[in-house]
Amino acid sequence: MSQTESLAVEGARAAEHRTVSAARDAIDGKVKGIRALLPFLGPAFIASIAYIDPGNFATNIQSGARFGYKMLWVIVLANLMAMLLQNMSGKLGIATGRSLPEICRDYMPKWLVLIMWIVSELAAMATDLAEFLGATLALNLLAGIPMLFATIITGVVTYLILLLEKYGFRPLEKFIAAFAVLIGLCYLVETVLSQPNFSQIAYHSVVPWLGNNESILLAVGVIGATVMPHAIYLHSSLTQGRIVPRNDLEKVKIQKFSTKEIFIAMTLAGFVNLSMMYMAASVFNSSGHSQIADIQSAYHTLTPLLGSAAASVFLISLLASGISSSVVGTMAGQVIMQGFVGFTIPLWFRRLITMLPTVIIVAIGVDPTRTLVISQVVLSIVLPFPIIALIYFTQKKDLMGVLTNKRITTVLATLFAITILGLNVWLVIQTFLG
Repeated sequence: MSQTESLAVEGARAAEHRTVSAARDAIDGKVKGIRALLPFLGPAFIASIAYIDPGNFATNIQSGARFGYKMLWVIVLANLMAMLLQNMSGKLGIATGRSLPEICRDYMPKWLVLIMWIVSELAAMATDLAEFLGATLALNLLAGIPMLFATIITGVVTYLILLLEKYGFRPLEKFIAAFAVLIGLCYLVETVLSQPNFSQIAYHSVVPWLGNNESILLAVGVIGATVMPHAIYLHSSLTQGRIVPRNDLEKVKIQKFSTKEIFIAMTLAGFVNLSMMYMAASVFNSSGHSQIADIQSAYHTLTPLLGSAAASVFLISLLASGISSSVVGTMAGQVIMQGFVGFTIPLWFRRLITMLPTVIIVAIGVDPTRTLVISQVVLSIVLPFPIIALIYFTQKKDLMGVLTNKRITTVLATLFAITILGLNVWLVIQTFLG
């Protein structure tokens, strides 16, 4: 390690120590308000990136173009589900000091752990496929870079961002949070440019509507693209040793700060998803372009309708989404392998392995949007594993202690799980039946 790099690592460690010290001051009540919350910001913003990945772009835009504002309530419902599940995952890490995959390895039969590891790795690869394709498409459309070269550039950029991990948890948290804010700002601009009907937004965000078989399929797709298995695994890892509680009282206080952070981060993700859909409703559905069903068509149609600025902002948000969510997906892959089977592989090797399917798909010319849909189906098949495990472990008093789920939390999580699993089974059946 060079002297410059050593100094950078020492500086990062000092910054991490300051963050922990600031968190201790907040726990002890020495600081209040937003200053008390600041050192706890990070894990939920990383997890929230999974909820605004390129898979969401495809489903939200298609839903808004086809049915206008009528399916906004699906995003609100999916976001509430995600908030609860991510809160439970973060709480698991705080209460036990272990990640969900590690707890599965400790408490479940070896054969089941092996199955969960294999399907979770497949989910991580499917996730990375969608995210890589999103960033690749954005580079291709924004800068005219050929798809294959854009894929390689995406791989190199995400690997360089991942190297920030060696400088502690704070630099990577800040970097990913900046991406989340950038995506949010892009859609704030799109909201101004698209001039949606806010009364329709308010109404359809809370009033359910399902018109026909196609709308049901899209609703399932929206939920399937929102609740992500790898984010559930990852969040418990991000909180497990970040601020270590010294007693039960500190566990409760840290969990309260975590809940506030999750609310902020997931609200931002929810706004992005809502704005994707109502932008498509305002621009495409209202102008008669209801058949927009893929990212390329959305970009090319935006240009004549709203101008090149709106189309460029759309692609910038897609690029930020693809790169940041690919980083998060790789992080989750490491957590999954380390937790379930107790070993890791070099970061560069995982980055290479997970990007190979995308390189092959781009090289042979497979339709990117169709590939995105297939990746979401794979995620739907895998999703039951982490949800069921999370509910089971977070209601165990001997494991969770003072942070054991309240009965209402377990009941709500179970209802959400049944809803998600039922809809995902329906999605898989409908997809394979054509």
